[in-house]
Amino acid sequence: MTADDIGIRVDDCIVVSNRGPLSFRFDADGALQPAAGGGGLVSAIGPLLANTGATWVSVTMSAADRAAVAEGRMVDDRFTLLPVVIDDDTYRAAYDVVANTTLWYCHHHLFDLPRRPRFDRHWRLAWEGYRRYNRAVADTVIDRAPANATVLVQDYHFSLLGQMLARERPDLHTVHFCHIPFADPNMLRILPDAAVAELLDGLAGFTACGFHAHRWEAGFLACYADAALAALAGTASAPPTFVSSLSSDNEGLLAEAASAECARSVESLREQTGGRRIVLRVDRVEPSKNIVRGMLAFEELLVTYPQWREQVVHVALVYPSRQGLAEYLAYTADVLHTAERINQVWGTSTWTPIVLHVEDDRARSLAALTISDVLLVNPVRDGLNLVAKEGSLLNGADGVLVLSREAGVWEELSEDALGVNPFDVSGTADALHRALSMDPAERKSRADRLRSIVVSRTASDWLRDQLTAAHPLNR
Repeated sequence: MTADDIGIRVDDCIVVSNRGPLSFRFDADGALQPAAGGGGLVSAIGPLLANTGATWVSVTMSAADRAAVAEGRMVDDRFTLLPVVIDDDTYRAAYDVVANTTLWYCHHHLFDLPRRPRFDRHWRLAWEGYRRYNRAVADTVIDRAPANATVLVQDYHFSLLGQMLARERPDLHTVHFCHIPFADPNMLRILPDAAVAELLDGLAGFTACGFHAHRWEAGFLACYADAALAALAGTASAPPTFVSSLSSDNEGLLAEAASAECARSVESLREQTGGRRIVLRVDRVEPSKNIVRGMLAFEELLVTYPQWREQVVHVALVYPSRQGLAEYLAYTADVLHTAERINQVWGTSTWTPIVLHVEDDRARSLAALTISDVLLVNPVRDGLNLVAKEGSLLNGADGVLVLSREAGVWEELSEDALGVNPFDVSGTADALHRALSMDPAERKSRADRLRSIVVSRTASDWLRDQLTAAHPLNR
């Protein structure tokens, strides 16, 4: 396995994540139906640890998951699954209120400070739920982990877990990998003092903490070095850190993109766009992805560079995310309204400027990545952004990558992408014009170099880096 060369066993490896490799839903008749867990983590690390004896700890995200556990159906041939049953109220408090509305917004620097956040008694009750959620997962690991096991904890949902494990199972080798950015000190200071103290103390309990980019690692270390935050954290000091960029299953993606289903999607996309050039985006519908400013930049392209009118289509393939949160529903409405307005203003009987699909269609997304002329990736702030890598891998049209300098992947791809300030609509429009106008030879040389960078790293490298960080004496 990938850990052989550093002398670490994988059969005693435990992965901890909010979403596991198996989930359930109720069908129309109320029967339980299994479904493979979604998300980049499962698709990246799942194949590497499958059938190795590894254990996966995740939480029940729904009533269907809890029913599946009660019926003994939460079983996967590839892993030993340890589902942690969390009641609805605790899960909503931990996941919706603290993880996604507070920590996500804090680390992505998205707070609308004149209005949000408001840390009142309701929020404090939610924080207690977040603590219970971390405690329940910690108890499962403490009770079930073999001696000296390696525990790979994934993401900000489990920021308190490190200290809980360190106090009761100091034999464990624990890594926390943060898949999102880490807040700068000024932003972290917005959180209540007690919460900051618990967060920094919890993360300090890990053997090591990992990040996708050096910038996020620097922000993490700066929080421990900040005098005001250090005073809140007490004796907590920063744990060892490392940087390791995740990659997709490159071979699997290439095979999937070559499928008959993707070929049909290519034909459908060409029909929808009338064979015109394509400026593509593939994203979740959520505020940090900056979808609306991307559409406004496309509109400014049409205003400032009228030669592109009726010659290019902005294809936005976006899929719903966290639709139980008011902020996300409002942002979805903003996306839909912006696309509709631009199409009404600029569209003709034969040309729809923005082709928008708000649904998860993997085959269509992969197909679009293979044929796009420009891939627009302009997040306000992003831990990595796998789409930028996947587009560079799959594209067969020498497509140009227009990339936000606030994406973690900028560190890897900056030399051959066109960088943009994600807040600068005019600057993004100019970058789109440059991309569409680029000489074919330059397009090809940039695309070739981007592909070489992407294929030089695999998901195995990312897993190996975590295992190495968990066992520093093996380095």
